[in-house]
Amino acid sequence: MLNPMVNGSQRRDQPAAPERTRPLLRRTLGEVLRRTRQQQRRTLADVARAAKVSMPYLSEVERGRKEASSEVLAAICDALDVELADVLVQVGRDLVRRDLVRPAPVFRLDVVRGLDTARGGTVAPPVRRSGDAQCLLAA
Repeated sequence: MLNPMVNGSQRRDQPAAPERTRPLLRRTLGEVLRRTRQQQRRTLADVARAAKVSMPYLSEVERGRKEASSEVLAAICDALDVELADVLVQVGRDLVRRDLVRPAPVFRLDVVRGLDTARGGTVAPPVRRSGDAQCLLAA
């Protein structure tokens, strides 16, 4: 099945899909890297030179426009003198924090799971899966 949020396809008789509300991993990772660099009062040029990547590329990674490889991420973390695991934990915390403050989804009870509540049907509340972001709270 085609997902209109992924491939841009949409049938004309369907309403427009809602905007993506969850941030991309690369954007949150970039925010954490930039925040770490700025807390150290280091310049983009300094960290890029130490990580042996170009300054424009590091800027793109920090802005969430480029998906950095694990080798590049390791080099950036080495340049910042932080552990990659610590950066990833912070990314997880930021994602969980955003997920917790995101407004709850609105469900039309008459169309959820095909039940007609106007005719006496019942609807169970949505259930979170164990793989959702809240599992990172224990980290």
